[in-house]
Amino acid sequence: MIFPKGYFNNQAVNENFVTRSLNEVRTFSALSASKAKPTVFLSHKHDDLSDLRGLMGLLEGIGAKIYIDSMDNKMPDQTCGDSAARIKEVIKFCDKFVLLATAKAIESYWCNWELGIGDTHKFIQHIAILPIKDSGQYDWQYKGNEYLQIYPQIDYEDGSRFYQDGTRVAAGYYVSRPANKQNVNIITPLKQWLATR
Repeated sequence: MIFPKGYFNNQAVNENFVTRSLNEVRTFSALSASKAKPTVFLSHKHDDLSDLRGLMGLLEGIGAKIYIDSMDNKMPDQTCGDSAARIKEVIKFCDKFVLLATAKAIESYWCNWELGIGDTHKFIQHIAILPIKDSGQYDWQYKGNEYLQIYPQIDYEDGSRFYQDGTRVAAGYYVSRPANKQNVNIITPLKQWLATR
């Protein structure tokens, strides 16, 4: 599934989760951060913040702790080498890496660089792409770069599909690995994926 822009913005958000998460991000330190919850580096284009609160609420609600660089008080005011060093440190520390893959993020040098760092330190089992298309766009119009196709992506199952053994896939969010040579997708509930370190 390719989510339309605004999809997560329209989701019910537990403001306590989001407020707590934002407060923790502002003073995030890899040296002092608790690892009781799985941590997620959320890569995004700063222009694409409309879905961010809803997505944060979703991930926090199923037990993750989110890091968003644009809300980190320890980031320098102007982008520089220290910004890159800070981002690299946090990506290495976090358990998971999620790219909010909007058209602007796919074109962004920073997001692509962050994905490369994530690929180096997280490996494929700890990376997921969340594809978001512009409002009114069809899925086939989504311009995800070819290299994004090698990564698992976050999907929503509506409860209408079945596993190979005939049991119904429960409605909910999943991480779907790219289809293998037999054209089979392996899916993992998002909550379970987040908990696997």
